[in-house]
Amino acid sequence: MRYLVDNFGEIMGFTRTHLYLALLPLLIGLVIAIPVGALVRRVRWLRRATVTVAGLAYTVPSLALFVIIPPLAGISTIDPLNVVIALAVYSTALLVIAVPAALDSVPAHIVDAAEAVGFSPLRRTLTVEMPLAVPVFVSSLRVVVVTNIAMVSVGALIGAGGLGKLFTQGYQRDYPDEIVAGIIVTLVLALIFDRLVYALGRWATPWLRADSRRAHRKGAAA
Repeated sequence: MRYLVDNFGEIMGFTRTHLYLALLPLLIGLVIAIPVGALVRRVRWLRRATVTVAGLAYTVPSLALFVIIPPLAGISTIDPLNVVIALAVYSTALLVIAVPAALDSVPAHIVDAAEAVGFSPLRRTLTVEMPLAVPVFVSSLRVVVVTNIAMVSVGALIGAGGLGKLFTQGYQRDYPDEIVAGIIVTLVLALIFDRLVYALGRWATPWLRADSRRAHRKGAAA
């Protein structure tokens, strides 16, 4: 804890870089995965192919991606963009699998009712299925957020920055306090953003909060 206090300014700088490298790929993944996942869900063979490719992409070790991406993208290995692209690949891979699964969780009778009142497929997806799919999707989103925050640390091995620098510097200096500080701050960030995503999911599903309150009142009355 003493190290955290004495080096607060430096750690805050690492933290800002860490969050940039973790959250930008998440946003990129969301922009790509939500429309792609919604589209491939309706074509069985395309969905299977997409899930297979996404699964294979996610199994590629991060260090291997850090080596493969620079020559393909025309950037330096130590460029932070290398980490952003790699984590965007992982984020997209996980989310493009999660989107169809979340949409599948919407009860069939609700989808049928939307069709019966004349909703077009696009309108039904945007105004009925996607809002109701939020709870399932948020569960996957929480995994991606925490995974990204953890994996950014690996980028320090190629000099990309972030809290992983505390690990590499601590190892090089044989200074365990620096390593422990990196672990603590990374864990705290992961917990904070996990709860933020959970809270965002709760905010986006007011009907679930209402159901929970009614169930609580019924339980109290019983």
